[in-house]
Amino acid sequence: MLSIQAAAESDVPILFELIRGLAEYEKLPISATEQTLRETLFGEHPYAEVLIARLDKRPIGYALYFHIYSTFLARPGLYLEDLFVVQEHRSKGVGRALLARVAQIAVQRHCARLDWSVLAWNERAISFYQRLGASIFSDWRICRVSGDELAKLAES
Repeated sequence: MLSIQAAAESDVPILFELIRGLAEYEKLPISATEQTLRETLFGEHPYAEVLIARLDKRPIGYALYFHIYSTFLARPGLYLEDLFVVQEHRSKGVGRALLARVAQIAVQRHCARLDWSVLAWNERAISFYQRLGASIFSDWRICRVSGDELAKLAES
């Protein structure tokens, strides 16, 4: 039986393994550690929330999200940073169930929208999101400053 529950601090090792699975799938490096996850998700100032999907108590996926704000709407929203389901459980409704639970939380919190990004090469995910009614914006680009460039900007 599929269950979706908020992650607890004791779930950090499980979450770390799921995040490693996502990083491998997306072919991206990971510098997070169990300790940094524990500090940033369950420390004095939690920066995000996590749902873990379990099938018969076995973790098979997760969704990580946090609050954002729209000045044009003067309303909060949620940003879905990660949505991941392990390979053998894809196309079985787990991703849809996780996304639906995040949407339920957004509605309960009176959020105006739920946003996320998708890698341009991930056609399978793009099709999945479009089937759920998501709009894919081709005229917006993600901007990021990190590492040395972030430090330089902060000092300027």
